[in-house]
Amino acid sequence: MSIKGFDPRGLIRESYNIDGIHIGECRSIFLDWALFDDHDTPQPDRIRALLDHYGGIHPDHPMTQVLRDALTEMNLPKGRRGGRKARTGP
Repeated sequence: MSIKGFDPRGLIRESYNIDGIHIGECRSIFLDWALFDDHDTPQPDRIRALLDHYGGIHPDHPMTQVLRDALTEMNLPKGRRGGRKARTGP
């Protein structure tokens, strides 16, 4: 599938074209892309494809960092983060 298929509204593409965009704005754009993207391909695969396409060309762009952060967050273990057991130990 082409990159356009993973970013049909062009949100990610356009974020790379905005001069002076900040990481907070990129996070907002990414969230819009992630929430309203209806696709059969798993989201981590789509993010990797976008990162492969744009990340090499724009390694220091804030959107590249947001895409990397998204993949990192997806790989963190899920589950409870707190509660009595976390404070007192096993």
